[in-house]
Amino acid sequence: MFMLESHLSTEQSRAVAEIQAAAAESATNLFLAGGAMRDMLGGFPIRDLDFVVEGDAPKIAKVVAQKSGARLIAVDEVRRVVELQFPGGVNAELGMARREKYGKPGAKPQVTPATIYEDLRGRDFTINAIALSLNRASRGLLLDPTNGLGDLERRELRAVSNYSLYDDPIRLLRLLRFRVRLGFTLEERTAQSYANAREAEVEKHIQPKALLHELRQIANEVNSADLLRVLDEEKLLSLYSPALTGAKLNLAGLQKLQKARSFIPFNIPFPADNLALFLAVVTEKLTPKERAQLVSATGMGAAEVSAWQKLEARAKKLEKALTSAKLTKPSHVYEAVTAAPGEEVLYVLMKSSQRLAQDRIKNFFQKYLPLANEVTDKDVAAKGAAPGTPKFAKVRREVIAQRLDGRPKKVAPPPEPPPAPVAATAARGVRR
Repeated sequence: MFMLESHLSTEQSRAVAEIQAAAAESATNLFLAGGAMRDMLGGFPIRDLDFVVEGDAPKIAKVVAQKSGARLIAVDEVRRVVELQFPGGVNAELGMARREKYGKPGAKPQVTPATIYEDLRGRDFTINAIALSLNRASRGLLLDPTNGLGDLERRELRAVSNYSLYDDPIRLLRLLRFRVRLGFTLEERTAQSYANAREAEVEKHIQPKALLHELRQIANEVNSADLLRVLDEEKLLSLYSPALTGAKLNLAGLQKLQKARSFIPFNIPFPADNLALFLAVVTEKLTPKERAQLVSATGMGAAEVSAWQKLEARAKKLEKALTSAKLTKPSHVYEAVTAAPGEEVLYVLMKSSQRLAQDRIKNFFQKYLPLANEVTDKDVAAKGAAPGTPKFAKVRREVIAQRLDGRPKKVAPPPEPPPAPVAATAARGVRR
């Protein structure tokens, strides 16, 4: 538990507390599992929170959303899984402990409620089949029925069963994503299973919904250029669009995107629509017809298509605002950047030819955002504002503006010490 708490950001800790409270209120067993446990035990930053309950996950998720202000992003009615986004940009997945049976590769699974142990034994890879109890009676108990911890130590990717890649073929892409991100090798049987699955062409059974979900995960990867290069080499990127290969695969643009993201301070939330930003870059060299192929292959909705294809036009408006002569103080720049969606900010930083706009965004990330992040709730409450009220948010902005625009008082230099007395010279004529 100490390891978990030391790895979580303030916003993530708040999200864990909200879900714990809702699960306890409904007397439901709650576990932290999947990617969160993999990243924590592997020494990687925790990106997303994955929770499992032995009960009705959507019902608990609705309670969490009502009390915390979290937003329901997606609901999988078959698997009883809900994706949530908490204030501050923290993403969490809350799912029912379940058993899945597949009639054929890529088919809709038959899902039944199960225990946490059955859930873990039915997962894709052993490093994702580790859980931590968050229940009062067993808080801190580590569950690892497939020895995923050992595979983390050996830096190996091992499928939970010989049928993992056949049952759900999207795991072929997921396996490569973990290999690139973590730098792990494939365990011998898993490598052979991967080769057999590719020979059987099970990737052709991947459903559009699964492709879109995996595309969102790819868009969140820091080294997405390396990942797309591997997917292209493995002839799997063509599942999204046959045109995404060769000169039309904008790897140079993805490298620029990676550089722009590197300006975001570590462990300070900066929410952005990574999918829209990623697609705006990776499809830059595609024709309208080729982009339509990608939309069709993933079953992408109109809102997601609009967010991606209109990003450049929206970013130009932000670029114009950031070059305005009205931004005379650091607080003005801070307010202008924080008012804009994160994907627009990163797009301007990456693509703008206006040096002033780029410099102001860099100052925001390197100076203003870290300084603003130092303002605590205690600092704001000291001004007479109660947490959770509209006044509290207003006062926070005022305190941040004072910090950003304030100049340190000039301290008068200490007076110079009087000159040291000159030592008496030796008497003339005295030999030394």
